[in-house]
Amino acid sequence: MHAIPSLSFRRLLDAPLSRGLTLLCVGALIAWATPALAQNFTPRDESPEDFPAGAGRDETFYACTACHGFKLVAQQGLSRAGWEDSINLMVRRHNMPALDEADRARLLGYLEATYPPRAPAARGGWQNPFSKQ
Repeated sequence: MHAIPSLSFRRLLDAPLSRGLTLLCVGALIAWATPALAQNFTPRDESPEDFPAGAGRDETFYACTACHGFKLVAQQGLSRAGWEDSINLMVRRHNMPALDEADRARLLGYLEATYPPRAPAARGGWQNPFSKQ
């Protein structure tokens, strides 16, 4: 009878096939966990009342905070076309559920009225590269 040589865990990981399998497993875990984390985001330090009142504020707050904090939205200054482009990008690239026309109009109305493009600061100031002015 032949004895099977003992393999240490380190030697096993050093084998090319094992490294590939390890990387594959880690990649699969990351791919599986990332959407789950994004879908479970809940803003802990924000509520709709923290932001300017207006028609559609609550609906806009909850639509946006399904994936990210609303402070990210409040930092922007976009035209209606810019807000529409932003929503389209999130639907297309980040799996945001498409909005029906009434909800879309309500969100765009609030965003356009509350967070319009800001005038650029004095010469050399920051300007949002995504806003259409």
